[in-house]
Amino acid sequence: MRRPRSKRGYNAMSDINIANLVDVVLVLLIIFMISAPLLQSGIEVDLPKTRAPAIEEQPDGIVVTIDSVGGIYINDVFTRLDRFEQDLQREMRAENTSSVYLRGDSSVAYGRAIGVIGRLKEMGIENIGLVTSVPENEPR
Repeated sequence: MRRPRSKRGYNAMSDINIANLVDVVLVLLIIFMISAPLLQSGIEVDLPKTRAPAIEEQPDGIVVTIDSVGGIYINDVFTRLDRFEQDLQREMRAENTSSVYLRGDSSVAYGRAIGVIGRLKEMGIENIGLVTSVPENEPR
């Protein structure tokens, strides 16, 4: 004999609703696709092109960057020119290195780059590397 169904009776679902799961996964995928390029290290600079051979080993040291408007960054952190020496000394002690690599945008005034190199020399830093890029039509 059949039992009559009550008006409030709900049946339990034992299946996972895949449509909601796919929606959440797609939203997370889009978020990661948008945020991944932002997580890449570096200040956007147009490095000067040169045919100088590339260094094969990965050098360790502090990276000083001069962007296209003349802003100075130490390991991708902005610093003012009047605090440059203190911030650089602190970073060099933290990383226990005496090497500095200078990245400069190709549109930076020559005087600005030489001014930074002069400050580095005044601080007693002798290991200064200039970062460049290979011309696009040249083989790597």
